[in-house]
Amino acid sequence: MIERILPAAVAAVESTERADGATGELFPEELAHIAHSVPHRRAEFAAVRRCARGALAALGHPAVPLVPGPRGEPRWPAGVVGSMTHCAGYRAAALAPAGELLSVGIDAEPDLPLPEGVLEAVGRPEELPGLARLGRVHPQLHADRLLFSAKESVYKAWFPLTGLMLDFSEATLAFDPDGGFTARLLVPGPVVAGRRLPGFEGRWLASAGLVLTAVAVPHP
Repeated sequence: MIERILPAAVAAVESTERADGATGELFPEELAHIAHSVPHRRAEFAAVRRCARGALAALGHPAVPLVPGPRGEPRWPAGVVGSMTHCAGYRAAALAPAGELLSVGIDAEPDLPLPEGVLEAVGRPEELPGLARLGRVHPQLHADRLLFSAKESVYKAWFPLTGLMLDFSEATLAFDPDGGFTARLLVPGPVVAGRRLPGFEGRWLASAGLVLTAVAVPHP
């Protein structure tokens, strides 16, 4: 599914199979990282890395350890950019050659209402009327969950370019009913080829009980 909202240069691998908990294919460094994690966390860690290694293979790269960085960010082999995501019943990885894209961010969420109080924590006042309009066009869509997912994708695209955190309040998003969205940064954006990026553009999709979002940042 997620390949439908990603550029052709991106290799995407996804899985909807139940994470079986098998960790035998993990590298020692990865096993050490999850040594004290609960079984569910270990299962998802292994399953999403199975997707990531499939995407690496599609790009012609061998399997390598994929140990998160200090802030949980994935660390890819040289020459590769990408992102991973997982939620209940779904996991995916999307990778591209660094010569094709600057960064990629993806996120998957269940198409369900956000827990009470979360929208107030992640949304900005100017975003809410747009969510209401989107809900009228797509009455089955949980637009609040879409906003959360899109902000996660924005952060995942932002972090490799800056190495900085980005609060939910530091970008304002607007959604196109046809499956696009824009994110305007409210803090100084990353500088690429001498130009400061004012924001990002992304795509979204609601299908099979999921909300999927993606941001692919092109070279100038």
